[in-house]
Amino acid sequence: MATPCSSFSYKLIASQGLARRGEIKTPKGVIETPVFMPVGTQATVKAMTPACLKDIGAQIILSNTYHLHMRPGEKVISYAGGLHKFMGWKGPILTDSGGFQSFSLGKLVKISDEGIYFASHIDGSRHMLSPEKAIEIQQLLGPDIMMCLDECVSFPSTKAHIKDAVRRTSMWARRCLAARKEDKPLFGIVQGGVYPDLRAESAQEISGLPFEGIATGGLSVGEDRSLMLEALDATLPYIPHEKPRYLMGVGTPLDIVEAVARGIDMFDCVLPTRNARNGMLFTRNGKISLKQARYKEDNSPPDYKCNCYTCKNFTLAYLRHLFVSHEILGSILNTIHNLYFYLELMSNIRHSIEENYFDDVKKYIREVYND
Repeated sequence: MATPCSSFSYKLIASQGLARRGEIKTPKGVIETPVFMPVGTQATVKAMTPACLKDIGAQIILSNTYHLHMRPGEKVISYAGGLHKFMGWKGPILTDSGGFQSFSLGKLVKISDEGIYFASHIDGSRHMLSPEKAIEIQQLLGPDIMMCLDECVSFPSTKAHIKDAVRRTSMWARRCLAARKEDKPLFGIVQGGVYPDLRAESAQEISGLPFEGIATGGLSVGEDRSLMLEALDATLPYIPHEKPRYLMGVGTPLDIVEAVARGIDMFDCVLPTRNARNGMLFTRNGKISLKQARYKEDNSPPDYKCNCYTCKNFTLAYLRHLFVSHEILGSILNTIHNLYFYLELMSNIRHSIEENYFDDVKKYIREVYND
């Protein structure tokens, strides 16, 4: 069994209730938590340059093993000097193992204890992603945090199906640890669907292994928010306090504050970037849809209190014009604003935990984003 990574550490700085304010130390820099990680699936956060990400306060970004394995291939990236040099990002990077992406391929996938057999979404070619292969690919990519291969199950699924996925995820976790050959952080993943007993069982098994962090996967896949939070409530008591907790693929501003209130430290989600490209903006006063005609002559910024480049220089009328005209600049400006909103939200959450007013932030987000 692999020994814990020596170049990675988590430090708790402050707490309010179960909400935690901490720091994760990596060779590429310190990550202040709770943190939101912009999603750069294919070695790029869509519509953003690395310099722009740095300017708006991004600390760490996420890329994906499955997609980079398919194109351009991990050997191409390794030959270029690793993922950081390949994409021009100097900060920390987390790579998802590809389990969720393989799951999302639906009928193109067959899962056994050996691994995940799938057909490429690009050309239909056949591949197999095993725990050992997932670690091999990630070590060639060279991220700062690697993720175990897990089995993500759709909602709804039978309890028997999910129980088998929990068994397989635990088995794969041990194989991922055994395959790790570098002193590089590796996170285990808890599964269990919306069944509290299976979540607790998985959390205890994964937390008993020498991972640097523990993630909760398989949520926000179609279940109601109440079920997601019940699953978290069943999971988090079994995750060690001295390790960072990562909720994968979540979520809305309300999802984030509710999860922080339960002790989650790390988040990622495509929502701010995808919604930006679809003409939807997050603001302090709620969501704005640029599809609505009422913004055609609105010469106010999206958010008067926002200090992002978009809000300081452009109007809703202009952003709507770009959107309906399918101009690339619209996606860029909307993405800058949405990611700035998310990153500022996380900064406010961190400060509020330190200063003991997180409940006020949570109450405000509940009022504005309770939909």
